[in-house]
Amino acid sequence: MNYCEPETIKKPPENRETEEGYPNVNRKNHLLPISILISAIIVAGTWIYITGLKVSSFSQKASLTKGINSVINSEEDILPSKGVILPVKWGDIGTKLVDSGVIDKQKLESAYYQRGGISNKDWELINSGNNNDDLIMTSENSGLLLNLFWAFGLSNKNEILEKGPMNDPQYGGAGNFASTGGWTLAKGKAMDHYSKYNFVSLTPEQQALVEKVSKGIYRPCCGNSTYFPDCNHGMAMLGFLELMASQGKTEEEMYQAALVVNSFWFPSTYQTIAKLMESRGIQWKDVNSKEVLGANFSSASGYRRVLSQIQPVQSGGGNSCGI
Repeated sequence: MNYCEPETIKKPPENRETEEGYPNVNRKNHLLPISILISAIIVAGTWIYITGLKVSSFSQKASLTKGINSVINSEEDILPSKGVILPVKWGDIGTKLVDSGVIDKQKLESAYYQRGGISNKDWELINSGNNNDDLIMTSENSGLLLNLFWAFGLSNKNEILEKGPMNDPQYGGAGNFASTGGWTLAKGKAMDHYSKYNFVSLTPEQQALVEKVSKGIYRPCCGNSTYFPDCNHGMAMLGFLELMASQGKTEEEMYQAALVVNSFWFPSTYQTIAKLMESRGIQWKDVNSKEVLGANFSSASGYRRVLSQIQPVQSGGGNSCGI
């Protein structure tokens, strides 16, 4: 498994992960080497299994899932092969990211040239003035979509970026992390765009919800929650949470969507967690998404404990950290 941070980075005590949303680590051990900062790529996430039926709410989705998941914890349950519909509308955010210089279209096209390029449909996400179609994620475009969420999370003005651990003086500034130094597709430097634009404005209630949920969602590439988005996965998840909150999603919906998204970012990880749950008689559709996304399962140290209990599942794709 590829992790975002080098093995030399020390992990905090578990209670710091769960209580604060970010670790109490010293600056020397936490800052990432330049070689890691300048390399950063992505994978992606998912939502509702596409079977020809459109599901507009999570409650409807939950009912549909019962009929879909006939085989306990199969790969199809966790990683739907036909793609997913994310519970957000993308609107004109893509064009705003380009117009503001957060995304340089030439750099983006060049980055994907040797991977077969970007489909015409996916180009619409940054070329269309107002894209209100369903935001569909597939295994083919998941990396691109995560890059877009990363760009959005990095540049959308938010107190988490300005007052949270990213700007804690002990880390030497917000520009020293993989999620900032690793974003190389902007015009100028990534920090020229950091928390700068009001692409999406949140009400005080929505902001409080994003802060609450972000502290409960971890990623297996490091020991930090989304509240400390120091890698591309964390920054992309922050952007995803902001979009959901701005469009009226509830706390439960946000956790459930985030688990599906994380499962596509880290497929082997969550197939292994599903295998552990199956050994306990729990089907994947019945897991507590908030619990699974917490530090005990989804942080790097939590996942190591999972591995101590069950043989890991090997799955292709997912979980690299870079453009």
